Amino acid sequence: MRHLDQRLRLQHLRAVDAIATQGSLLKAAAALGLTQPALSKALHEAEDISAAKLFDRHPRGVTPTRAGAALIETARRVMAEIRRLDETLDIVGHPGRGALSLGVLPVAASGVLPGALTRMRAAHPEIRVRLEQGRTEELLPLLAAGEIDLIVGRLYEPAAPDGFVREPFWSEPIVLLARAGHPIFAIDNLESEQLRSYDLALPTVSQRVGREIEWILQKLGLESTVAYRSSSYDFIREMLISGDFLSIMPSLMMAGDLLRGGLKLAALPLPPTERLAGIIRPAAKPLPPAARAFVEALKVFVRELAERGFADITIRNSDHPTGDRTGNARSG
Repeated sequence: MRHLDQRLRLQHLRAVDAIATQGSLLKAAAALGLTQPALSKALHEAEDISAAKLFDRHPRGVTPTRAGAALIETARRVMAEIRRLDETLDIVGHPGRGALSLGVLPVAASGVLPGALTRMRAAHPEIRVRLEQGRTEELLPLLAAGEIDLIVGRLYEPAAPDGFVREPFWSEPIVLLARAGHPIFAIDNLESEQLRSYDLALPTVSQRVGREIEWILQKLGLESTVAYRSSSYDFIREMLISGDFLSIMPSLMMAGDLLRGGLKLAALPLPPTERLAGIIRPAAKPLPPAARAFVEALKVFVRELAERGFADITIRNSDHPTGDRTGNARSG
């Protein structure tokens, strides 16, 4: 018997997690503020206690063994629960205070997130927020491990059932964006031929939304149009506001500028497509209070956008976590 419950300590869990995250003992030691010999000692103790080799060493660093991967997964769950306990005790000692760990996709990070957080702060000023931005496939493991409470952004269909609930709150079709006062908005019955007169500022094709946009360009016959591509939405925004550039992107990517009137949107000369967005959350446990407060603020902000004609609302009829999208009610 290994007697892990009696011998394995948090320092061992922190060590294996940091080594897995950093990919080398040297980087992990620096991240933990330890010397490399001290970290090596913690790793050797963890391997001795678990009676298994946890990492394979190679010239570029280390990779987890099967036993190591199992221990790392458990270590991350345990440390996430301890962080939750820390936050709960903080709330008990300071009524009204809470913490939110939020995963966010890039489009939502620049679009709906600032407005939703502003409204949450107005109602719950003591909630602390930690953000983790990434792609869906990067954020889902963090959600599974309890390191984040929920994910906000575009709802892509999973390749296989994964145990998460996807709740659509709005639809964000890909549209044409330009500065207010751009000559393109004076054209009635816009056709793709008229778009060729202007340069484009677009997300890079390496991003998933960039690949969707590339498909639209092909449908419109605009693949040869001069385009500036960037992974920086700040760069794209500046190009739109400062000149006669056009962009093709999700309708709410520049939500703040739409509300302030600096940018305007127009439908593309293509059949509209529904691109659902909302939250992804675990099915097995309820959202903590801070996460529920954020969800309510997000719904408020999306309704404001819908009232201005910038989004369509898609709200589930029931809050029961069925894990599917049947029975949705459309409004706005």
